[in-house]
Amino acid sequence: MNGTTDQTRHQDRVWSVAEHLDDVLSKIHPLEPIELQLLDAQGCVLVEDITVPLALPPFDNSSMDGYAVRVADVAGASEEFPAALTVIGDVAAGSGEPPAVGPGEAARIMTGAPVPPGAEAVVPVEWTDGGSGEGPVLTMLPHSRDGMGGGEVRVHRPVEPRAHIRAKGSDVTAGEPALRAGTVLGPPQIGLLAAIGRGTVKVRPRPRVVVMSTGSELVQPGEALGPGQIHDSNSFQLTAAARDAGAIAYRVGAVADDAETLRATLEDQLIRADILVTSGGVSVGAYDVVKETLTDFSAEEGTVEFRKLAMQPGKPQGFGLIGPDRTPLMALPGNPVSSYVSFELFVRPAIRTLMGLPDAHRPTAQAECTEPLASSPKGKRQFLRGSHDPETGKVTPVGGTGSHLIKALAHANALIIVPEDVTEVAAGDEVEVVLLG
Repeated sequence: MNGTTDQTRHQDRVWSVAEHLDDVLSKIHPLEPIELQLLDAQGCVLVEDITVPLALPPFDNSSMDGYAVRVADVAGASEEFPAALTVIGDVAAGSGEPPAVGPGEAARIMTGAPVPPGAEAVVPVEWTDGGSGEGPVLTMLPHSRDGMGGGEVRVHRPVEPRAHIRAKGSDVTAGEPALRAGTVLGPPQIGLLAAIGRGTVKVRPRPRVVVMSTGSELVQPGEALGPGQIHDSNSFQLTAAARDAGAIAYRVGAVADDAETLRATLEDQLIRADILVTSGGVSVGAYDVVKETLTDFSAEEGTVEFRKLAMQPGKPQGFGLIGPDRTPLMALPGNPVSSYVSFELFVRPAIRTLMGLPDAHRPTAQAECTEPLASSPKGKRQFLRGSHDPETGKVTPVGGTGSHLIKALAHANALIIVPEDVTEVAAGDEVEVVLLG
């Protein structure tokens, strides 16, 4: 009798947003690191400090297309009295050992090519006649038409020592730190790793998130609706949100309100999931199949607990660990706004925790509310859609409080938080907002 009473009391407990989130994150741990090819590591979190093994650039090279010269040979040069130099050949990027430049000589050099021995500066081609014997030119003749760049060039301007030369190690020197553990690898970081010769890198992989909606009324977008049917928006919205959070997300077609079908689908998806996300079927209705199915799981299959949270929207929530690997499952309510708000508050931090990021939460800010907010339910934390202007520090409510109003959600870039002990917000009051973009 006491056990039944305790269970009933537990089911009747109302959790705060913070209590539910803390419980979820206490049971989720970062994924084990793996070695990945560079492009496969994009979006992943680095787990090792990377040191530069060689200087960048690895040699003095030209920052311009032009001529490598000795400074003394072009001192005082002008268009009226140009310095005439013998061109000893071309120095192209990747062309091997360049020829040495002696007195009265120049080497035609391309951007990125190594500065030849004896040269002290690079004269841009626009400061020369390009070997044409006429006035200033804007470009070089193509190599295919000019052979090896021999002949004579007239230089019309002097240069300072080291002009238009990128010094060896001017970007980074050998032994210098390149990237620290904890860095999220985006395109610039991938580029740096490639530049210093790293073909693979040790990272925490991006979590694999499987998203599924439940409900016999759901129809794939693009298909005609029958009586009582609606298009499945949640699975698309949540899959996109998972990808935005940094995960590899898989969308499963809507599952009908049938316990055996849902159970079979979950079992099939466990093999490719680091976290499972469902929407719908978690309230108290007779057709709430997610709650029915997961409540009946055996001890071997795992445990999912369904809770009431002191929040609006998103009161019903489910969370547990299922399958042989105890994969996290997060069961979200089915109304589109409830589902998305729940994702932002609970699923996104879980994904970011799996990635090993130090701060898993969306940033927040204080903002002036431009309109009054009335009738917020006492004892519940309310999350309203808002349009936040970072320049003015103001936020304007978007749409009403209904959890089905998905259009308003599409025009919001923030969630306005109304705390549990606040029932009204006056225009001009300061509120806390969760920044979504």
